Amino acid sequence: MHTESPEKSLDKWEEAREEAKERLQACQKQMGVTSCLKCEKVIGCELRNEYVKKVYESMSKGEGGGFEF
Repeated sequence: MHTESPEKSLDKWEEAREEAKERLQACQKQMGVTSCLKCEKVIGCELRNEYVKKVYESMSKGEGGGFEF
């Protein structure tokens, strides 16, 4: 009988997203904010833009396409 681990292993896109999230949260802590929207550097922030990109890539699993809201 084969039982699966209760922990789901992350794929490469999810791992990249988690790494970007950790960097983003460290920056938020350093800046003393709980949200990037409360940061004076939110407009044009490369760290935040990279996180958004990694979230999108983890959702699309590297397939092309654009954002549609």
